Amino acid sequence: MSTRRNVRYSPLAGEESDDDNGIGGQEDLRFSYNPRAFDRVPWKSIALALFLLALGSILLFLAFFIFAGHMEGDKSQAFGLLALGILSFLPGFYETRVAYYAWRGAPGYRFSSIPSY
Repeated sequence: MSTRRNVRYSPLAGEESDDDNGIGGQEDLRFSYNPRAFDRVPWKSIALALFLLALGSILLFLAFFIFAGHMEGDKSQAFGLLALGILSFLPGFYETRVAYYAWRGAPGYRFSSIPSY
């Protein structure tokens, strides 16, 4: 396989002019940094996370009670409740944990990592 060793590179421009900062002399808002935008609290997402956490906890307790024999029910019902409980508990716990640590101000946790609806 042949390679090109005689490639001429040209240097990049040193600095951009201040004239090109947007349309009509206005600043392009896509590139402006606003740290307050990262600190908005997504209340709907947190409410959904708390609902999923509570629903998952209830379903897991019901599955446990059926497995232990404290409630009437078949084992197949308990496995169904266990699967639904896990599927709702895990995302609810994760998002609630991220929201809690972001509220506490732990490094690496921000409200911007929670999707807002």
